[in-house]
Amino acid sequence: MSLLNLLIVLIVVGVLLWLVNTYIPMDRKIKNILNVVVVIAVVIWLLQAFGLLDSIKNMRI
Repeated sequence: MSLLNLLIVLIVVGVLLWLVNTYIPMDRKIKNILNVVVVIAVVIWLLQAFGLLDSIKNMRI
């Protein structure tokens, strides 16, 4: 995946999250949970896209 595709996906996810937070009425706690879930999902996706998640899986303590 190219760097341009990663950047476009991050921008789209950010705009969608902003739209949800701005225009959909929800309780503050639910918005916070939604934000945390989206951020964790994006971080995991980025780790996988850069190939760092595979190296973490192969590590032994």
